[in-house]
Amino acid sequence: MQTTQTEVNQVAESTVKAEHNYKIGDQIPNNLVCMVNDAYMAKIQIPIGVNGKIYYGCCNMCVDTLNEKETARVAVDPVTGEAVDKSEAFIVLLNKKGEVAYYKSEATYKKALKTGKIGS
Repeated sequence: MQTTQTEVNQVAESTVKAEHNYKIGDQIPNNLVCMVNDAYMAKIQIPIGVNGKIYYGCCNMCVDTLNEKETARVAVDPVTGEAVDKSEAFIVLLNKKGEVAYYKSEATYKKALKTGKIGS
């Protein structure tokens, strides 16, 4: 069974408030993020080992995507414009829908706060 983006958004939006007290702008643990949908899921995701690194996905489709597509494992830092490996990123909650942004480091995120370059 495949998960649609609408279903992911509904689950994420309902769970942002549920299990954890994360607020918009908080760092989110990698294992609570579906790295294919770039969404905070509020529960531990499926760990997927690729090239010695651990990524996370919400379903079997995400497992396949993360294994097969390098583009699913990489994001762009909104501040530097550099490619960021999602398994090593500083992940931040962007909104109540559960969308996340990936930063190269906490320092880069703090710079984003000062410059207003929040999100992707």
